[in-house]
Amino acid sequence: MGSVAVVTDTCHYLPRQLVAARGIHEVSLYVHWDSREDREAELPDFDAYYEHLRTAKQLPTTSQPSIGDFLAVYEPLLAEGREIVSIHLSGSISGTFASAEQAREQLAGRGRDRIHVIDSQSACGGEGLVVLAAHAAAARGATAQEVVAHARAARAALQMWFAVDTLEYLRRGGRIGAAQAWLGSALKIKPILTLEAEITPVERVRTSGRAFERMVDYLRSRADDGADAWVVQHIQAPAEAARLVERGREIFGTDPCFVSEVGPVIGTHVGPGLLGVGGIPSSFFA
Repeated sequence: MGSVAVVTDTCHYLPRQLVAARGIHEVSLYVHWDSREDREAELPDFDAYYEHLRTAKQLPTTSQPSIGDFLAVYEPLLAEGREIVSIHLSGSISGTFASAEQAREQLAGRGRDRIHVIDSQSACGGEGLVVLAAHAAAARGATAQEVVAHARAARAALQMWFAVDTLEYLRRGGRIGAAQAWLGSALKIKPILTLEAEITPVERVRTSGRAFERMVDYLRSRADDGADAWVVQHIQAPAEAARLVERGREIFGTDPCFVSEVGPVIGTHVGPGLLGVGGIPSSFFA
């Protein structure tokens, strides 16, 4: 066990077995749907949720972890004498980062100075890659300050893109950001977006097939830039994701860093059908 513990939230959507194997600590967000509240981390899978989302007249809601949720993770780690690097999804789309900061402040005189909270300015696979980079630095014995610097450098090297079937979920959930300008013409387009602190439009294509090929092009651009730790994520699109993985293997000559499904907290706001790709240089995991 290293002296630096890496904490994150559940919106990275790394494969759960990978999180467990690395000893990464999680604080779960919540989803409120079908007259129930669930911790995202405790859902066995996402199929039932997305089936509900497709037909729900009222959009389910999501919520950030409480300060108490963070304290429940931070306090045992501090009691072990460890420092904490806590990495979270973009503060522009969630209050999770703010909750982490508030929890840290409550620990004044009880280890506050050993907690370092980072806004990943990303989510999903991008957040996950930053978390894995931080863990790699911690695992090799880096100090907390070095882990923080390494995570920030990984974020600077990161690029992620995602294609959605519709902007309607982003509009209904209020997370649409600069893509607001596309709403009037969005009925017959497949938007391609990125997350640079907020949701940012990249381009519009006409068909799902063209959106898929653009995801392949973006993987190729990452390979050209030397960003060879690549990922694929999806929402209820496993066949398309598998095809994208095959194309990625042709480009990189390696397997992806991970492939996973985006869960309900983010999925509520982007909807089924999402495909996402991106990566960073594998040197961040050395």
